[in-house]
Order: sequence, then structure tokens, then C-alpha cells
Amino acid sequence: MSRLDRAAVEEWVAGDPHPGDRAELQALLDAGDDASAAELADRFAGPLTFGTAGLRGPLRAGPGGMNAAVVARAAAGLGRYLIDHGHAGAGVVVGYDGRHRSDEFARVTAEVLTGAGFVVEVLPRPLPTPVLSFAVRHRGSVAGVMVTASHNPPQDNGYKVYLGDGAQLVPPADREIEAAIAAAGPARDLRRGEDWTTLGDDVEADYVAAVVAALHPERVPGRERLTVATTAMHGVGTATTRAVFAAAGFADLHAVPEQEHPDPDFPTVAFPNPEEPGAVDLLLALAERVGADVALAEDPDADRCSVVCGGRQLTGDEVGVLLGDWLLRRGVTGTYARSLVSGSLLGEVAAAHGQPTEETPTGFKWIIRAGSPTAPLVFGYEEALGYAVTPGVAHDKDGISACLAVALLAAELAAEGRTLLDRLDELAREHGVHATGQLSVRVTDLTVISDAMARLRDAPPDQLLGRPVVTEDLLPDVDGVRLTGAGVRVVVRPSGTEPKLKAYLQSVVPVDRSAGENAVAAARRQGAADLARLRAETSAALGL
Repeated sequence: MSRLDRAAVEEWVAGDPHPGDRAELQALLDAGDDASAAELADRFAGPLTFGTAGLRGPLRAGPGGMNAAVVARAAAGLGRYLIDHGHAGAGVVVGYDGRHRSDEFARVTAEVLTGAGFVVEVLPRPLPTPVLSFAVRHRGSVAGVMVTASHNPPQDNGYKVYLGDGAQLVPPADREIEAAIAAAGPARDLRRGEDWTTLGDDVEADYVAAVVAALHPERVPGRERLTVATTAMHGVGTATTRAVFAAAGFADLHAVPEQEHPDPDFPTVAFPNPEEPGAVDLLLALAERVGADVALAEDPDADRCSVVCGGRQLTGDEVGVLLGDWLLRRGVTGTYARSLVSGSLLGEVAAAHGQPTEETPTGFKWIIRAGSPTAPLVFGYEEALGYAVTPGVAHDKDGISACLAVALLAAELAAEGRTLLDRLDELAREHGVHATGQLSVRVTDLTVISDAMARLRDAPPDQLLGRPVVTEDLLPDVDGVRLTGAGVRVVVRPSGTEPKLKAYLQSVVPVDRSAGENAVAAARRQGAADLARLRAETSAALGL
């Protein structure tokens, strides 16, 4: 390292209040070898970016990691932002999950915000993110902080900020908070307070009651006979989910025992994300052993839900359409929203019921803000397993309420001798098979993504699946490109949370109703073949 770089590290060490983090950096400084120098250069290349999902990154000392000093400065920046917007002395609620150092980061946040004059309430133990989103409005707070890295790898943690509406940040609040963090000064110099409050179990109980009341399980007779298998993916969802299902009148859940309790090392999965290959293998095995009618997986902070039925993991689009269709058939009126990378079937189903739909940019920060005063949001989803079934309870995606809604739908269908797969087939007969899938490329060099996007913008294909397509650049609202034609659509964009380039694919295959009971299966086979071809054509267009 140069003398200037060494001085920057020494300055950070001097201002870091955590002895372990200071020692970690000092050891790298003292080592003096090339590997240690490269590691320090990486950690000090720049601070973690504070975006609309807050902070997320590896647990390590220095400005480029999640640690006590970074969290303290983030809390100070949030406090400064709130004071500047007229909320001095107001309430803030803080939650945390079961990851490494989450409880410590929640305590640091409470101390710094209390020192800044706020009335801080901390959730009593590791709890799901939807409970924190609910608590912000339920407690009348002006902001909430959830310490979580959601479904990131075990070595990560994160810091998600909600404002008084209980929703994720949207610009320009994220940029203003980031500027306030940059101006916060050394973490050691921040004023701290100790008179914050630890809330009792009543907040979780109130959340449970609100979810159950919103979904009216009493309208589903026979739900107690449904056999449900679940997994919390080593996260914090088990207890709250059990409480919700018990209050809704279901029999005891069958939980994957190896994944039932919080474990920050996530020992049974390569990646604690229900979307990843192999992540639900233990759930599939449990479902087969107990003869489950439906199996449900939550991600580690329980804000997302994955569904298995008949031994098959449903896609996020399939679950989104099933839930939207269920609410529409229940007579729930209002706006039904989906992100622009999600399938288009929900829009067709809602239109058939005379209800408005809205397509939003990617991310629940936008989905949850869909609707209007005359047609408020009643359901929203994104294909990445995020669903807002009870947006009046948690103003964000909520895997627990989604699990309950799926189970209620499954119970209704079971009473008629049908399954979720049967209902998907019925929707296909009416609207066609909407086959959706992804091309996802993880990179180590981010220039691969920028080069591929530039190539697509400069020379987009004029045909996909042999059909003419129109290209639409989604900038400046979204860094993405959409290609659409008759029964075909591709949306390409960089991931907002991971070093990935993603292409979202859709082919719509009509179902010949006169072709008999095998017509849907034939259309699904054609849809699968179309998706395989679309992956190849899109990959070629991106130069990958």
C-alpha cells in the first residue's frame, strides 16, 4: 500500500469503536504482504453503497464491509436525514434477523439513534422482516431499520431502512441518506444513548392477528385437514408462521427439522435462497414423507415464499397468478400490480374480472406504491418469489401472509378434489400457457454486464422465435431493454442486488380447447421448447 492508503486505514482504525474490527484491520496492516495489501485495497476502494434496499455486503472490518462502524455511521446518517425532514425526537423501530452480528448491529443502531434524540424501540428477538414493516406503521414510527441480508450468503449482512409508510425507500431518500452517512464523521465520535426500549411479544401477536383477519380463513371449511410441509431455510420465520397457521385454524405444520431454527451458517444449503437449485431438496423429501398437499419455503427473513405442489416447485409467476386469481374470485377489488420483468398473465386475469392492473419497475419499493386513491393496491408480486397479499398489514413483500394465502387456496381446491396444478391448467385453457423463465449469468467482472447491455442496445435482434420484435430501451427509469413480439417477450437488465445479468423470458402458447385433455400438456411442452430457444437467442444477442 502507498503511504496515503496506509494513512486512510490508520484513520479508520482510530475511529472504529469495535476492538475486534480494529484488530482485524491492524493485523492486515502489520502483515505487510501483497495479499494483505490487496485485501485492504479492496476494503477501502469505497464504502458500501446505500441504495433503495439500504446496505448489504460481506461481514468484514473497513468501509467496504458490514461492521459496527459502518452500521453506526448508517444510523447517524438516517438520524440526520430524519431530523432534516422535521422528525426530530420521533419514534424509530429496529428489528433484526438471526445472522452473524445482527443483534449487535441492532443494538448499535438503537444506541446511535437514541443518542440523536429519537425514541427507539427494538423488537424483542430475531423476527421476520414483514413484522418490522408492520411494526413501523403499527407503532406510529417515522422510520424502521431491519438488520438482515435476506437470502444472501452466510458471510453477508445488511441494513434495510423503511420510512413512516412501512415501505422500502425510493429516490431521492436513499441518496439523501447516503450523503448524510458520508458526512457523519468517525463512528467513535458519535453520541450514543442507552434508554431505548425492547418491545414485548405483543407486536408479533398483533401482526399475526392482522394477517389472519385480512385473509378470512373462516371462509375456507376443511382447512384443518390440509397437510402442509414448510421450511424456514435456517431463518427466522418458523415461530411466526406457526402462529399464523394455528390462528387460521390449520393443523400443525410439518417443518424440515434441519432447517427449522435460525442458524447463521445455513449448513444444509449451498445458498439460502429458495430459487437456487437444491435449496428445497429437504422440503421436497419431507413433503413426500408426510404426504403434503402443499409445501412452502420461506427465505431466511421470511419476506419471500416458494411453493411446491405435486413434487414440482412452482415459478414465481405461477404463484403470483394463482394468488391474484384467488383474490379476484373472492371479490377483492382494487389494483393488481406486477413488476415489468414478471409474466403478463396476471394482467389478463385481472382485466377479465374488470379490475385495474399496473406494471411497475422492478423491486417492491415500486410495486407497493402502485394503485390510486380510487383503486388502492390490493395485490402485487414480482417473479422473484415476492408477494404482497395483505399490503395493508406489511407494506412490503411478505412471505408469511403469502404462505397462508397459498394454503387457504390449496384447502379450497382440495375440498373439490383439485390442486394448485389443476387451477393452473384451468387458467391456461382460458388464457393460454404463459411460459416464463430466465437466463441468468453470474459474473466476477462487472464489465461483462455493461458490455453485454451495450451490445444489445447497439444491435438488438429483429426476430425472436422467428417472429418480428420491437426493442424498447427502458432508460432512464430502468437500466433495461425490452423486446416484444406476438406471443414473445424478453426483458434484459442487470440484477440490483447481485453481480448478475438477467434476461426474463416469456412465450405465450394458445391452448386448443377442442384438442382434448392433453391440449394443455402439449402447449406446456411447446412453451418449454420456446424458452430453451429464447435462452439461446438471447445469449447470442448479448454475446455471452
